[in-house]
Amino acid sequence: MTERLRLMAVHAHPDDESSKGAAALAKYVAEGVEVMVVTCTGGERGDILNPKLQGDPEVEANLPEIRRREMAEAIRVLGVRHAWLGFVDSGLPEGDPLPPLPEGCFALQPVEKAAEPLVRLVREFRPHVMTTYDENGGYPHPDHIMCHKVAVAAFEAAGDPEAYRGTGEPWQPLKLYYNQTFSRARTEALHRAMLERGLESPYGEWLERWKNREERNITTRVPCGEYFEVRDRALLAHATQIDPDGLWFHVPLEIQREVWPTEDFELARSLVDTTIPEDDLFAGIRTACTYA
Repeated sequence: MTERLRLMAVHAHPDDESSKGAAALAKYVAEGVEVMVVTCTGGERGDILNPKLQGDPEVEANLPEIRRREMAEAIRVLGVRHAWLGFVDSGLPEGDPLPPLPEGCFALQPVEKAAEPLVRLVREFRPHVMTTYDENGGYPHPDHIMCHKVAVAAFEAAGDPEAYRGTGEPWQPLKLYYNQTFSRARTEALHRAMLERGLESPYGEWLERWKNREERNITTRVPCGEYFEVRDRALLAHATQIDPDGLWFHVPLEIQREVWPTEDFELARSLVDTTIPEDDLFAGIRTACTYA
């Protein structure tokens, strides 16, 4: 059959789409793939992480609306479609003991209820591939863990005509991936490359914290080094969250492209035959679908 390939990336907050897999998204857009980013929450309970904007009363008073504008600019840079799922940020609880999550937040929603708007989007957009986080959320933010649960539930339910009646014609995505950009192997490789060149590495503390971290199974490495600059511009669009002089930009792009020119994923579900390792999220799908 002749059909345009479609990819849906499901994320928890605005800015997650730019820090996890953004260069791969830009690569696929350039190849003619139709890409949609879905953002589960508005990031309403996020902090101002860019020290250059901390203490600005206008920014503090209007952070939710500012984050929506930042998201719009990042989406423009990446060239993708975008949809808000409409849930409220849960915040990241801190303290000992941890405080309860705020009433009505995303992480406290029943999974069946929270998955419904995503099932509707899947049936409308009809992606062949979906990406999201692993069961640990990539890191244990309650919204990231909930994002995983909702994305998996939607992947499994969207093709079932008995599930979520009234949300559109059933559509079954063919593959589901977990973002694994921040692997220990990648971080160690970049860390060594910086030190070998006599440069200061930003990853020493990360690696110290990750001494006992369990490594995930990376099955798919998508070559996309030429789109790292697009990724960085999308990141910088989230000005309240990203310091342009911060850790994200310490490793020169030429070193990143030389040492680790891919963005990496873990294949979690596949309804098509494929061979591991892969270098394409659409491996096994392109034989059935070609560009219109």
